[in-house]
Amino acid sequence: MAPSLVQAYRRRWWMAVTAVIENLLCSAVLLGWASLLIMLKREGFYSHLCSGNETLVNSSHGEVEKWLSCVEQEEMLNLGFTIGSFLLSATTLPLGILMDKYGPRPIRLVGSSCFGLSCIIMAASAYNPYDLSPLIFLALSLNGFGGICLTFTSITLPNMFGSQSSTIMSLMIGSYASSAVTFPGVKLIYDAGVSFQVIMWMWAGLAGFVFCNCFLNWPAEGFPTPDEVDYSKILTLQELPSSEQKTVGERLGQKNGDIRHSTEKLPNGPDTAPNAVPFRRSVFSPIFLWSLITMGMTQLRIIFFMGAMNKMLEFMVTHGVDHPTDQMVLEAKEKVNFYSSIFGTLQLLCLLTCPLIGYIMDWKMKECADDKPNSSCSDKGPTSGPTRDRKIQKLTNAMRAFVFTNILLIIFGFCCLIDNLPLQILTFILHTMVRGFIHSCCGGLYAAVYPSNHFGTLTGLQSMISAVVALLQQPLFIIMVAHLHANAYWINVGLLVLSFFGFLLPGYLFYHRRNLLREKKVRDKQRASQEMQALKHSEANGHKPHTNGFTSAEA
Repeated sequence: MAPSLVQAYRRRWWMAVTAVIENLLCSAVLLGWASLLIMLKREGFYSHLCSGNETLVNSSHGEVEKWLSCVEQEEMLNLGFTIGSFLLSATTLPLGILMDKYGPRPIRLVGSSCFGLSCIIMAASAYNPYDLSPLIFLALSLNGFGGICLTFTSITLPNMFGSQSSTIMSLMIGSYASSAVTFPGVKLIYDAGVSFQVIMWMWAGLAGFVFCNCFLNWPAEGFPTPDEVDYSKILTLQELPSSEQKTVGERLGQKNGDIRHSTEKLPNGPDTAPNAVPFRRSVFSPIFLWSLITMGMTQLRIIFFMGAMNKMLEFMVTHGVDHPTDQMVLEAKEKVNFYSSIFGTLQLLCLLTCPLIGYIMDWKMKECADDKPNSSCSDKGPTSGPTRDRKIQKLTNAMRAFVFTNILLIIFGFCCLIDNLPLQILTFILHTMVRGFIHSCCGGLYAAVYPSNHFGTLTGLQSMISAVVALLQQPLFIIMVAHLHANAYWINVGLLVLSFFGFLLPGYLFYHRRNLLREKKVRDKQRASQEMQALKHSEANGHKPHTNGFTSAEA
């Protein structure tokens, strides 16, 4: 039995903490593919394709076994990774459509089941890799699909946190981005002597916990935004009689299409219900279109660096020498391994630094939420409503967050141009911060501007288009290796110039915010004029308004 929205609201902190842990351990773990590849090769997956003399030692069973390793084996396993990682991005659009219609609960249940099944398949295949190696394709596909299901459903949970929603969302996205360190951590356990099968069976048990946690705590309906439901009223339910509490709980627990018409809605009036906004208007809105340019450009910049990092590090050691000495080759290999391990470890910074961008997105939002209906978050005008001021504050915060992220991206681009190995540690840190910040900014902007029943579809569409744009990194990589002799300087210069297009979105947000401020001033003047006319008309008729000690506007 799924809990009601009221019950889920009371458990929101438990759901948030467990969602962060679940994302960290079960979402985009395939991003740590390099470590998983080593374990799969040691377990003998597709070793029957090899006929050479090269061997790898597998001691996971407590005994020494030798498996052949070759290029054909790596190509086949990398094909499985390509399919799994593709599902991490390509399925976001259909998942968004389904989540907007059915809510996050069923998708999360399916995702945890798929992730657990992938671990079971990998564990079972490891008992007989010679015959069961093809099952690794199914396992990696289910792993990627299940991971994105968990990630995608968790980014709707921050709606229940009001003024802290952007901070909570940044934690969700940060845990997703940091999950790349999971397989490197698992490899350490594997190297310590724990068998691959035991690790996968335990991971499947963890996926079972995710399933049970979702089944017991996640409501059947989606999480409406604070603009659609006043969550603060839920806190008063404990003080109400049981009959009234049940009535209010039923109203709060209605489906998204009906909940916006309930009495728990913020005082915007029925005409401003979010479900009255057609999806076509959201898709073709300037904010969404500009966000596609910003996200596509940033994704291409980030993905190209991840794919070409080893080659760029190697070039910094060999400097493009056609015939490097054996000592230079050995030094380059050691440097690449050392800095690659540092880059992998620094992925945890996503979880630690993402709350910073969430704090920027939530700046002064608590004042907007806590003020009285006649107050505002930036101005204390007597006739201004909280919804207009709240929207302006959200746009202001999003504009600042995107500007800050783009400045970091520009600094990152300049660091890539400097031929200095120790400086690349700063480059890694900036890369990790930008990767987490940009998704938090975009998710927070969509949650602030668009209705909750459009959020999943818009996020999925943006993610899919960004993934398509990021495919350009493959021809860029080929140009770098085949024509530029692994020298990525001019490609980095071009990407640096392209990075300046990221300021177009905050530029439009500034323009849009200025228009909203003008409309607010005109509306305030009209309201003041109408109140003055009504007051004069009342005094002319011999009636004195009763203000009880307050001004007319406050009364």
